[in-house]
Amino acid sequence: LRMRKPRLKDMPFRLRLRNTQNIQIWNVPETAEEQKRAGRKKMKILSIAVPCYNSEAYMEKCIDSLLVGGEEVEILIVDDGSTKDRTPEIADEYEKNYPGICRAIHQENGGHGEAVNAGLRNAQGIYYKVVDSDDWVDENAYKEVLATLRRFVYGNQTLDMLICNFVYEKQGAKHKKVMNYHTAFPRDKVFTWKDVKVFMLGQYILMHSVIYRTELLRQCNFELPKHTFYVDNIFVFQPLPYVKTMYYLDVNFYRYFIGRTDQSVNETVMIGRIDQQIRVTKLMLDYYENSRITSHKLRHYMVRYLEIMMVICSILAIKSGTDENMAKKKELWESVKKKDVFLYMRLRYGFLGQSMNLPGKSGRQVSIAGYKISQKFFGFN
Repeated sequence: LRMRKPRLKDMPFRLRLRNTQNIQIWNVPETAEEQKRAGRKKMKILSIAVPCYNSEAYMEKCIDSLLVGGEEVEILIVDDGSTKDRTPEIADEYEKNYPGICRAIHQENGGHGEAVNAGLRNAQGIYYKVVDSDDWVDENAYKEVLATLRRFVYGNQTLDMLICNFVYEKQGAKHKKVMNYHTAFPRDKVFTWKDVKVFMLGQYILMHSVIYRTELLRQCNFELPKHTFYVDNIFVFQPLPYVKTMYYLDVNFYRYFIGRTDQSVNETVMIGRIDQQIRVTKLMLDYYENSRITSHKLRHYMVRYLEIMMVICSILAIKSGTDENMAKKKELWESVKKKDVFLYMRLRYGFLGQSMNLPGKSGRQVSIAGYKISQKFFGFN
């Protein structure tokens, strides 16, 4: 018997991709309506990892803000070895009360990075987002985010990264600083790195801004180091050369809380952890050197990000006032020079690099004064 070739209309849930050799058939997701008719659970559009470490005091506010997403969202509550409060029990309660939406993941303490890794390993959603347990999201903006992702999941375009605004929820501040990207990205359209415009001073893509396509992170073998703070910088740096398509949704989605005395971005805490800040910066320098970056605009942006990382390490060393930390600062700059002299020249002799390397005690005082002005202007800790 001669078998009839299947026709496209006989394949309701498939997509044809034509290449020069043949026609390949790839499975694509069914729509939510088709899943409902077939009696299947809704596909997870978005997986959200919530790293928790002794987070009893604030994690519920965070998770409750995420439940608005309903069954299309998977909330991965990662208990990173909490022992001092009811974080593990709260995670289990959410899994019990919201089956199919919340999942509790318990692991030995591995730090923020390993909690992000655990979320990614367990993620079933098409897209992946990290929301820290002391932060939360805006309900209306959240609904717009899901509507946007839904269009790409059930459409015929591939989106690698969605960018939204975030708000600095600084405790005691009357004015809430909003980080938007009006000058940098076109709005409400798919674009590539060649379409990127101008990043203003102090304007960076941060963990709070981004949602990645889950499979992209897996394809680039993304994994954060264990027992290391400030790895959120790696989260928004290492995958960038793999990101080809982006979409900027101009909504104030993520609310970034600043104000806890034990918070990792508290200035005193950061000075005490300067070794970890330097470690993360060196890892990012290695990622940059080992990446094949074809886009000039992407390369320019990544260099600017490295520049601010060098500035942060430098100002922490200067503000510490210790000879030991000043020696670490000097060694960091020397390591860049040995690795890539051209990158060193760009970082060291740019405006920010020069301002962090002014000679003598008076020069260090000028550096600190400039830092304080930046604090006030940009609203960061």
